[in-house]
Amino acid sequence: MAKMEIILPAMGEGIIEATITKWLVKEGDEVSEDQSIVEIATDKVDSEIPAPHAGIIQKIIIPEGSVPKIGDTIAILQTEKGENSIDNTAPPIKKEETKTAQEEVVAPVINQTKAAETVVQNDSQTKYEGKFLSPLVKSIAQKENILPEELSTIRGTSNTGRITKSDILNYLQNRKTIGIQIPPQPIAEKTVSAALHTKQVVSKEQFYSGGDYEIVQMDRMRKLIAEHMVYSKQVSPHVTSFVEADVTNMVLWRNKNKDAFQEREKQKLTFTPLFIEATVKALKDFPMVNVSVDEDKIIVKKNINIGMATALPSGNLIVPVIKNADRLNLSGIVANVNDLAERARDNKLKPDEIQGGTFTITNFGTFGNISGTPIINQPQVAILGIGSIVKKPAVIETPAGDAIAIRHIMLLSLAYDHRVVDGALGGMFLKRIADYLEKFDLKRNI
Repeated sequence: MAKMEIILPAMGEGIIEATITKWLVKEGDEVSEDQSIVEIATDKVDSEIPAPHAGIIQKIIIPEGSVPKIGDTIAILQTEKGENSIDNTAPPIKKEETKTAQEEVVAPVINQTKAAETVVQNDSQTKYEGKFLSPLVKSIAQKENILPEELSTIRGTSNTGRITKSDILNYLQNRKTIGIQIPPQPIAEKTVSAALHTKQVVSKEQFYSGGDYEIVQMDRMRKLIAEHMVYSKQVSPHVTSFVEADVTNMVLWRNKNKDAFQEREKQKLTFTPLFIEATVKALKDFPMVNVSVDEDKIIVKKNINIGMATALPSGNLIVPVIKNADRLNLSGIVANVNDLAERARDNKLKPDEIQGGTFTITNFGTFGNISGTPIINQPQVAILGIGSIVKKPAVIETPAGDAIAIRHIMLLSLAYDHRVVDGALGGMFLKRIADYLEKFDLKRNI
């Protein structure tokens, strides 16, 4: 019998730890290869870890509720490999600069930075108190003769507490000008803290007044969503514009071709991929909507990664991302939409699949709503709301003059960050999406 370490694998850029929420096996259980053995949770997504090989769970090292680091051994598996040796099958961990909270969070979980006691060398990075310094930050620290004790006093503003380039440069500027450290406070932490600790104008008793009640404790995902929504409203001045679109041609084309499409592609053709396709075209026309804001800098994204808000059976919401949607044809978009939506509902998404979005679409029409005012998914600057498609009488132009006909009409709404998207840009971008939908080619080949 051989022993194999089951490692907490790398789960995406910027993720350095995860919470063990539930062991699906116990010591002594026999498991098959790829059988799910433990449920884990990060600030990105809940997921499961499969057994790397068939065998017997000899020992569970990390108990439920604990928070191991990426690369930590969480259990020992006995296998039939022959030699009695330890195998390490964990994928390599990327060593790169962690993005700031504004650049990567789905929900901004703010971790307080712990003071470091020691500084040691670890390959190309410096590790202290479980935190890593990127090669760039390490180089700056060495060049400026910042000692380990001094490094430990610098507060990192990434969502993992890691010190970023901006943190150390801000610290150096303060040290040079006034000779003492003024730790920079993370924007996300200031904003969320202010939102959660504002003066309460409603008394505690009022929450429980009105007769009988039941208390339902928020689960972890709902708390993350709540924090992220508060943060988005605090950091972005929201403006919402609306436009009406006649999507009759699109509806007729889809109804005519959906069966043939499914037979050929083995995929269900819904309206969502058509909305995504039109949005991608409009983002190419108006690239300044496909941006993020870092204080006084506008980061224009070269890739178009579309997030699609997906309701879960639990009542929570998650936003899987279609990466490089501008490089996909309609069949590719359909395949991605169906795959991500299905795995989202089955809790099978990977952390990488819900980060990196540059623009988000949310479909109110799924629930029969004609419109809505969505909240921007930070760090993006706009989100498209799609209402239900409704048959309505409308005035249309014909060669014989104006006429009234039954048309398929829908409302589109765009919430945008008024720091960088003005009414003109937001309005033109939204109208361009509507134009692409209205001018859908009825003769288009599938």
